[in-house]
Formats: sequence, C-alpha cells, structure tokens
Amino acid sequence: MHVIQGLLSLVARLMITAIFLSSAVMNKIPQFNAVAEMMAGKGIPQPKILLAGAIAFLILGSLSLILGFRARLGAFLLLVFLVAATSYFHVFWKLPADTPPDVLRDEQIAFMKNLALMGTMVFFLANGAGPWSIDAARSAAADSDSSDEDA
Repeated sequence: MHVIQGLLSLVARLMITAIFLSSAVMNKIPQFNAVAEMMAGKGIPQPKILLAGAIAFLILGSLSLILGFRARLGAFLLLVFLVAATSYFHVFWKLPADTPPDVLRDEQIAFMKNLALMGTMVFFLANGAGPWSIDAARSAAADSDSSDEDA
C-alpha cells in the first residue's frame, strides 16, 4: 500500500504542477513584455517586477512540489500566486453588465479552476508531499537518527 500511495502522490504532484510550469515556461517567460503590458493594463503597479516574481513563484513552487522538497513552502508560493492572479484577473462579478455571456462564463470557469487549485495547495500545506518525496526521506532519516540516539 505504501508503494501505491507513494506512486500516486508523485503522479498527482506532477499533474498538478504541469499547469504552473507550462504557464511560466511556455507563456510568461517567452512573452514577458506582452504579459507585463497586459498586467499594466489591469492597473497592476510595477508589472515587470511583479511578473518576474510570479515566474519565480511558479517555477520554485512547482519544483518544490515535484521533488517534495520543502513542499509546504512550494505549495504556499503557488497559493500566493493563485490568490493574487485570481483577484486581479478573474473577478467575474465585477465585469460590466454588457459583458458577453461567453466571456462571463469563461471568467467564472477560470475563477473556479483557480479556487480548486487553491484547495489543492491548502491540502499540500496540511499534508505535505507524501511518501515519495525528499521531505519524507529527510523525516525518516531524522526519525532513524533520533531512535539511534535513544538506543
């Protein structure tokens, strides 16, 4: 059972982080200036600095979760990114009354997707990365060291 749990937790971490890594590597980095201009258009101050920070949070948070190294910190970085991005870009209830229904629907879907991802990050904050992670290996090694000292 431990092997299945470890494998499934690793697969889940890979699947969850795919959206964050691809967003950084395939969109935000190659289209840095265009994304920064779009952010400025939303009234975000210092968009290039904040975009660089967002990219760092996306990459570091994703790698942290993938490896299971300080996974709770990685989940926190991604949670901060999600809260900020959602509050600036997917506040569908503030859209003008004449917003086309398909645009409103798409923003509602994006909001709900981000809300689900926030829940995933809260889950990692509460539970860690699972048995096949660097964090779990470090914890097991620390437990082994402490039991050796007790003997």
